[in-house]
Parts: sequence; structure tokens; C-alpha cells
Amino acid sequence: MNSVTLDYVRRHADDDVRRLALRGVKDPDVDLPFALRQIQGRQQARRKLPSWAAVDAIVYPPHLNMEQCSSEATARYKAALCRRLTAGRPAATLLDLTGGFGVDFAFMQEAFGEAVYVERDPQLFAISSENFVTLGLNGVTTVNADAADYLGQLRQRQTLIYLDPARRDDHGARTYGIADCTPDVLQLQPRLMECADHVLLKLSPMLDWRKAVSDLGPGRVAEVHIVAVQNECKELLVLLGPDSDGIALFCVNDGQLFRIDNIHEAVPAAASCAAVRPSDYLYEPNAALMKAGCFGALGDSYGLAQVARDSHLYAAPRLVADFPGRIFVVSAVATMNKRDLRQALQGITRANIATRNFPLSVADLRRRLKLADGGDTYIFATTLASGDHVLLVCHRQ
Repeated sequence: MNSVTLDYVRRHADDDVRRLALRGVKDPDVDLPFALRQIQGRQQARRKLPSWAAVDAIVYPPHLNMEQCSSEATARYKAALCRRLTAGRPAATLLDLTGGFGVDFAFMQEAFGEAVYVERDPQLFAISSENFVTLGLNGVTTVNADAADYLGQLRQRQTLIYLDPARRDDHGARTYGIADCTPDVLQLQPRLMECADHVLLKLSPMLDWRKAVSDLGPGRVAEVHIVAVQNECKELLVLLGPDSDGIALFCVNDGQLFRIDNIHEAVPAAASCAAVRPSDYLYEPNAALMKAGCFGALGDSYGLAQVARDSHLYAAPRLVADFPGRIFVVSAVATMNKRDLRQALQGITRANIATRNFPLSVADLRRRLKLADGGDTYIFATTLASGDHVLLVCHRQ
């Protein structure tokens, strides 16, 4: 990036990339396609990688690679996981076989005495290698190679091997199954376990974690991490270890963490249901817990009962301040009877509506109630254990 192009990037850092492309540039020293990619990359990085966005000389890859790379929040979570694994092991080693843009590697390598980054794409490899120098990661090794080829020639046993398989097919369509990703981790698994004490896999957040455990083999899976950021599931992490006799499940959403140490012994569903009354507290699990589906274990841990087996909502007359999710106060409980609805919704013109095990969609219910979106009122439409359809009118605690 020459000085003229860099100056152009700085001057147009907040501008619309499409308008800049249409406008063009008169100075022949400005590499416009490269500059536009950097402007777009920096704008994405402000949201996704704030500490990198603050470094002027970071080079950004094409848009698709920026979309696929980990966020800083999830990379820091993986770095903390690595520090736990390597505690008391100053000579621990990391091998990242699918380095990509290098975000995960850059944060994870801090926990290791030696770290190797492997990436098969020459352009991504060149960009990441340059960025590592810019970030001061001078002690790492970078290798431009195919993951399977490098693994086949590996001689030194690693403390941790990390893989984030590409989740797109040859036509660019998204894939979710482990065997459909590149490289195929299921085929590489025997060799991976020969070469490392632990293997950490980053999988699609759309993949069911139970299916992932079944495919990889329950005896090899030590930990499953469902990672959400701002209540949106971002990653499914699976940690493989030697002869694991139990699986620990971690559900993470920003600063909230819920852990089950042996998922096979967890209660599958709540045995009792709670009555819901005005002034009760209503508890909605965060996105990671909703993905995990361990509602019985969650209720047992906090002494809460679900509103109904399939509601995935909990209610109690007492406040559980550290519940991992959102907490509401119920102001009204209404059936779908017109008189009940008029009374419960009196004076309400806007509401945030969610449906849980309810026969109407959010859009259909909103039209029926004639309520605009937004405001301070929250309505959960659900079905009670009795089979009654009700609206729980609430406000945030």
C-alpha cells in the first residue's frame, strides 16, 4: 500500500464504497480497487475487530474473507480457553491448520510458547503474514500449505491443533455438516489425534451440537462451547481430547456463562411447570442456552420451573438476578378472549412480540393485536401446560 493510496484510504474512511467506485479517481498512483477493499475492510473491522481497526497499517482481505473470519469477541474467548489448557505449560505449542485472515491465531498464540499458522490460499497467507509483523507477532511461524498435506508430514506432537473448516462448497453455497466442510475433519480425525493432545474445532452455529458429538465420537469429545455475542449464536466449538469419559457443555453469551460438567447426566426436561401471575418474574434464556436446549438442567440450577415444557420460558415470584438471559416483570396474563385482550393491552400501542409454542406467527399476531413494533412493552405469546394460549405482557426488569 503506497503512501498515496494510504492517504486516499484515510481521507475516505467513512465514505460509501459504492459511491467512491462510481466516482473513480484521477491520480494514477492511487490503486483504487485495493483502496476500496481497505476502506470496506476497515469499516467492517470497527464493528468486528476494534483493536485491529485502530492499527493504521493492517491490510484487509476481500469481503468474503472478512465475513467469514472470527470476531474479536469470539477470538478472545478462544484465547481464554487456550490459556486454561496451557496453564503451567510454558512450552505448549499451537498449530492452526486453517489460518485464514489470522484473527483466531493472533489472539490464541499468546497462550503458547510456539505457534504455527498454516494457510493454503497464497493471497490470504501473504496478507496475514504481513499483518502479524505489523501486530508485533514476530515469534510465530507462517506456512503456505494445504492443511491435510502439512498434517501428513507433521513430526512434532502439538499441544493443540485448531481447525476452522471452510463452510462453503465448490459453488459458494453454505454447508453445515462436518463432512461437507473443507478440510473434512472426520477423515483427518485419526491423524489429528495422533499429532495433538487436544484438537479444537470451530463449526457452524447452525449445526446441532449433539449431531457434532455423535459424528466425532462421544469418547473423543471433551468439551462443547456454544458461543453467542449480543444474544446471537456465532460459533460452535468442539474440543477433542484423549479418551474423554464425559462432556462439559459451556453456554456463553458475552459475560454470561452456564456450564454443565457432564452433559450425559443432565436432566433432559423440566419435570414441573410454573403458574404465571401478574408481578411474577419471567426468565428468557440467552441465545446460547436456547441453542443448547438443556432447559431442565438450567431450571434445576436456578430452582426455576418452565411455564410449559415447550415454552422455554421460566416464571417465579422471586428474582434470580444472575439468571443467564433476559428478565422481565409480568404485568398481565391474558387469554385470546377479546375482553381479556382489551383489558391487558389498554393504553399499549407498541410492543416487542415473541411467540413460543404458539399457533400464530409474530406477524399474524401483530396484525390481530394492531400493535406497532418497539417500545418498552414485551409480549410473549405461548401455550401453557393446560393447553391454553396466553399472552404474557411484560416489562424489562
